[in-house]
Amino acid sequence: MRSELRIDLGALRRNVQTLRRAAGSAELWAVVKANGYGHGAVDVAGAALSAGATALCVATVPEALELRPEFAGVRIVVFGPAGNLETALARDADLELVLSTGELPDGIRVHLKLDTGMGRWGLSELVAPGNNVVGLMSHLATADTDAAFADTQIERFRAATAPYAHLTRHLANSAGTLRFPSAHLDAVRCGIALYGLSPFGTDPADDGLEPVLSWTSELALVRRLHAGESTGYGRRFIADRDTWIGIVPVGYYDGFRRDLTGTEVRVAGEPRPVIGTVSMDAFAVELDRELPIGAPVVLIGHGVLADAHARVAGTVPHDFISGINSDPARARRVVVS
Repeated sequence: MRSELRIDLGALRRNVQTLRRAAGSAELWAVVKANGYGHGAVDVAGAALSAGATALCVATVPEALELRPEFAGVRIVVFGPAGNLETALARDADLELVLSTGELPDGIRVHLKLDTGMGRWGLSELVAPGNNVVGLMSHLATADTDAAFADTQIERFRAATAPYAHLTRHLANSAGTLRFPSAHLDAVRCGIALYGLSPFGTDPADDGLEPVLSWTSELALVRRLHAGESTGYGRRFIADRDTWIGIVPVGYYDGFRRDLTGTEVRVAGEPRPVIGTVSMDAFAVELDRELPIGAPVVLIGHGVLADAHARVAGTVPHDFISGINSDPARARRVVVS
């Protein structure tokens, strides 16, 4: 097998407990959209609920329908828009929908979303909730980057929803949960932090979080480049001296992105730089000595942070981690409790 993905559900449960403490009296809702950010939605949903999460949140009705047989009676909230057919399926499956328009479907519980500054989904003004409205929500745009604007959004939401405090009001994402107690209200919706990744691009341990996913491989080939020789497409790495390199059988199809040249992984326990161009099925690392084929390579875990890879790629850990390919033809997936 080319690589192994290891999902530590014990770490996820501990993250839930950390976030519940941060949330105070608010409920914690687990965001498990996009196949649980690539971690496996059913596995992480079950672990989150067992640790005290009280609802599951997804982006689409089909995502919710995949979860419903496993979690009968659990509150499942669908964030994204739903057409007429999906609304009917959601009604039959006892799901809850988030609406950004004033048209309320019959016979299904809904949450009205108010746009307080994200400028994406949401009502410009909150309409009077109908009988089937059970929640009011908004989405913080800058809780990880701009505290002043986040405070503005919180104030707008609290003022607009004050007359309807009998409904479930929810606003805080992971960053809001960890940094803005005034945003906690009745429930917080945690995604990235649930998986032990920092919403602030820092070391998750700073907020008491543990990465849930680790990713390992091994050296499939070790060779020596002579001075002037190169490795990879475009000759982006040309050896200026005799240099040992290792080839790792993981590439951008597997989710180790093409723009990760220059990041570090651990080879035989030591940090080593990724060199040359990451290809579809492999990348190269510079070694300080000859190592045996089969030497272990840690892509994520044991001090190698997805957050650090994301910084090299100029993106966020959400983007990087959800792009990891768990195709069983390419990677072994191991779930531990």
